[in-house]
This record gives sequence, structure tokens and C-alpha cells, in this order.
Amino acid sequence: MTGRLLWLCSLLALSSSLQAEVSLELRHLWKGRVFSIPSGALVTASGETIELSRLSYLLSSPRLLGRRDPATSPAWLRRNDWFAYVDASGPEPVTRLQLGKLPHRNYSILQLQLGLDEATDEADPGQYPPDHPLNPNLNNLHWTPQGGYIFLAMEGHLRKSGDTGGFAYHLGNSWNRTTLNLPLSLDLTGSAVISIDVHLDRLFNGNKPLQVEANPSTHSRRDDVIAVMLKKRLPSAFEVRGIRQTQSTPLPRGSSSPAPLVGSPYRFRVARGFPLPNLPTSPPLTNERVALGKRLFHDPLLSRTNKQSCSSCHQMEHALSDPRRFSEGATGELGTRNSMPLFNLAWKSSFFWDGSSPSLREQVLHPIQSAIEMHESLPDLFAELEAAKYGPLFQSAFGSAGITEKRLGIALEQFLLTLTSYDSRFDRAARGEAELTAVEKRGFELFMTEYDPRRGLKGADCFHCHGGALFTNHRFHNNGLPDGRDHGLELVTGRTTDRNRFITPSLRNIALTAPYMHDGRFQTLEEVVEHYDSGLHHGPTLDPNLAKHPREGLGLDEKEKTALVAFLRTLTDPQFLPRPEAVK
Repeated sequence: MTGRLLWLCSLLALSSSLQAEVSLELRHLWKGRVFSIPSGALVTASGETIELSRLSYLLSSPRLLGRRDPATSPAWLRRNDWFAYVDASGPEPVTRLQLGKLPHRNYSILQLQLGLDEATDEADPGQYPPDHPLNPNLNNLHWTPQGGYIFLAMEGHLRKSGDTGGFAYHLGNSWNRTTLNLPLSLDLTGSAVISIDVHLDRLFNGNKPLQVEANPSTHSRRDDVIAVMLKKRLPSAFEVRGIRQTQSTPLPRGSSSPAPLVGSPYRFRVARGFPLPNLPTSPPLTNERVALGKRLFHDPLLSRTNKQSCSSCHQMEHALSDPRRFSEGATGELGTRNSMPLFNLAWKSSFFWDGSSPSLREQVLHPIQSAIEMHESLPDLFAELEAAKYGPLFQSAFGSAGITEKRLGIALEQFLLTLTSYDSRFDRAARGEAELTAVEKRGFELFMTEYDPRRGLKGADCFHCHGGALFTNHRFHNNGLPDGRDHGLELVTGRTTDRNRFITPSLRNIALTAPYMHDGRFQTLEEVVEHYDSGLHHGPTLDPNLAKHPREGLGLDEKEKTALVAFLRTLTDPQFLPRPEAVK
């Protein structure tokens, strides 16, 4: 965890020069069996079969009760600067967290808070570094633009005979912050690991088993019976399994100093309220590399016919997307997916609709070499770039002569990272510089309201996948399109649980990026709204936040659909609109 490793003692000071590293290991169980996400079939005490597709939560404010020796009174040590993000969908079944250094003592109780104190919950999330547990782009647990974090997100499917439903339990708001009180016996004389078991079945079972079909969601409004039930049961779900002593491993010392900076640093600007992005440092962004990448992006030399550039399929007036359903390659062949817009890529960690590229630096090289796109070989391209006098530009950008695959990827990556969008009319209204109409405000209300007939709430429920300042969670979802030949993420992972899951695009500039969906099947926003209102295909991997809706749809009337579209149009950034001098 980031931040100073500072423990605050009670009035009974526990000063000591002897300290040892303490860490936590959490694993998640169902009826004694360890699982990770996706969980597979789990049977509840009510006889329902569920499958968990998401389990993530926030921990904070650890406290330990310890005494120096039997003659001293116990006293609490606490940390207010410690936060942890736990995601059970990681590659390993165990989540490891560094708690920090503690004085040598005998400790009898560990306390953790599931959730955040009110001040932290309401603070600007844009203050946290990219790797901080509270960075919204890392945890996808922030409710921006309404503010506040989700403390616990638990989503999944309800399997019934010949049918699939969904559930989404989101615990948030300060009144749902929960204290986890964990008895232990830790005689700390050296580095130690506290192993904690989290029994998820205890949240669903108990004296009154949770009926998932009758209660498919909670969004933590005050006095919501499901939120109250989850908060009451959470303390019993966490228990210390054991403690083991470990040998602390010293961090390796750097063997060399960092390479000198070549060029002038690029000043990357972020709007207030946006999460800080994880920009590359090897090498860092410079004006020279960005300028080189921009020139390359717009140069048709990158295609075999020398007639097609990257910008041919990522057009500025369409928010760096393609208005055609499928782009035409250099040889006239059509692609199989709609070209995605290229703004705000600095906040992404996987690329293409199916996430098949783990970095932008790698991704930019694929279209150049693809037979159905630019259809160029890199050796031939390098020769053409040398002939076109690119050599001095590469030398200026990288400090030495040479046009290489790595340098080509870096230059294009650095230019694309600078393409940001955060100045729509919606943003200006949020800053008090503009005013939304009554219809647009109603659309925003519908966008941010969960459909919850149990509580009499009628909404479009868009924010679960398109929330946050970026209007996307960058996760993969099956959004209810009929099963086709393109199975999305499954083609990358090989898992049937990933079938028809595609990455969620941002809704910023959505009015400019038609057609919509990975295959460009919808031409208008009205068609898209109609799909989510009543056109969902209920397959086994349909996202739980959609699968929990009734099959007949959300029941939005025409005025509500119009309002929703009106709000979506407020997300257009004027930098992508035609300039007056360009209009004839």
C-alpha cells in the first residue's frame, strides 16, 4: 500500500525500537471450499443456485490491541492512512496486503473497517496515484459523478431451470461502514502473515436465508433491508485462520541510475475529478516523441498502398472513430468490428474489443501489419520512413539514430495518450459554467438510477457499466446482444464464462461515434436505448446488472427515452465538432 507506514498509539505509548513487518492474506470460501471469480455453481441455504462473477471490496483503518508484556495494560495501535482494495477475480485465490511495521508485542485483536469514513468517502478521488487502492480507475468502485465509493460489490447469476437471472449487491454510504473484529493470538517477534478466511456463504445463509430471486439488488439506500442484512452478517464472514512467521526479504538495490531524459517533458493535463492515469515512465512522455507519433498517425506511408493512415479509420470529427460499420482496409477488404474511438486511452489497460492486446504500445503495431487493415510489413515500412527523411525525427525523439519496431510503438503510443476528452457541456454544467435543460437533467437522473421495483425506483441503470468520470468501467460485459460468430473475450481466454463479453466503451462523445456496439449494428442512440429497455438477449453470460431486470424490460416511456438520449448528447466535447471555418 502507498503512504507513510505510520502507526498511531493510544495515550499509553507503545514505543519500541524493535519492529517487524506484518501482512494479511485473504482467501474466499463457500461452505469451506476456496473459490475465485468466476465462482462456478454455489448453492445457498434457500436452495437457489448462484454463480458469482464479481466480488470486490475496500478495507481501511486497521487497529490492533496489544501489550508489551503481562505487566502492562493493553492499548490500541491504529492506522488512518491505510487502505486496501480486494478483488477476488485475480489470478491467484489469495489476496496479499502489506499492513506495515509493528512493534514487537503480543496482539489479541485485529480490527478492520469494510468501507471508508465519511470524509474519505466524500473527498476528491482524483487525488490518488494510479496504484492507490482508492484510485477509481483501479478499483471501479466509485459512484462519480454522484460521489462516494461502493464498499462491497457482489454480483452474479441466478441459475434456474432453463433460465438465467442476475443479482447485484452494492454496499456503500457511510451508514453501511462495517467493523470487522478478528480475535487472534499474535506474539510478534519477527515478520508475520495473518491468514484470514472470508466465508461468503454466511452472507447468503443464516437464520433467514437471502432470497436472491425475490431480492436481486441493493444499492445501499438507508434502511434497505438487504443492505441491513449484509452489514449485519459481514462481521461473521471474516475470521483469522492462522498466523505464520516469515523471513523478511530485503528489497534489491538498484544497480544503475535511470537513463537521462531525451527531449522536453510533455505536460499531461487532467481535469479535476478525473482519476490520475498510469502514464509510462520507460520512457516518459516528451514533446518530441508525441510530435513524432502525431505525424506517423496521419501519414499514409504506414499502409502498403501509401493511401491510408491511422486517421483514415479514426476521424477527428467522429471523436476518433469510424462512421462506417466496418472499416475498409488498404486492399479494400472490410474488417469484422467497428473501429473504437481513441480518446482517453491513458486510463485503459487492455485494448481491442476483446482485450487481446495488453498495452497500447503493442496494440498500435497490429493494424499496420494486419492483412485486412493497413497490410504493411515493418521492414518495408522502416525503409520507406528512412526514405521520407524520418531518421532525424527518430534521432531527436530517442537520442540516437535508428527506426525500430519498439520506437515506432512508443511514438504512436505517446501521441495517442495525449488525446483526452473532458470538456463536454455536462462537464461545464458540473463546474457551474453551463446549465442543463430540464429534459437533460431528467435523462441524467434516469442514467444514474437503478431499476429497483422492490423500492419503487424506475431508472435506466446505465451507471453500473458507464459510471465514473470516464463514463466507462473498462471492464468486459455481455450486454445482451444475440449470440453470433464473434464471441469476444472468450476468443482470448478460452473460457465459456467470457462468451459474448466485450470491453465497455466510454459514453463520452457518444453522439459522434455511431454506429454502435462492437459490430456497429445500431445506427442511432434511440436504437441503443431501445435495446437496453426491452431488447436484451438473456444468455448465460449476460451481465448481472442487466440479467436482474425483468424480461419484459425496464418499461421506459417515450419521454424518458427522449430524456436519456438528450443527456447522452451533453457528453459531446466541442473539440470534435466541425470548426466554423470548415463549414461551407
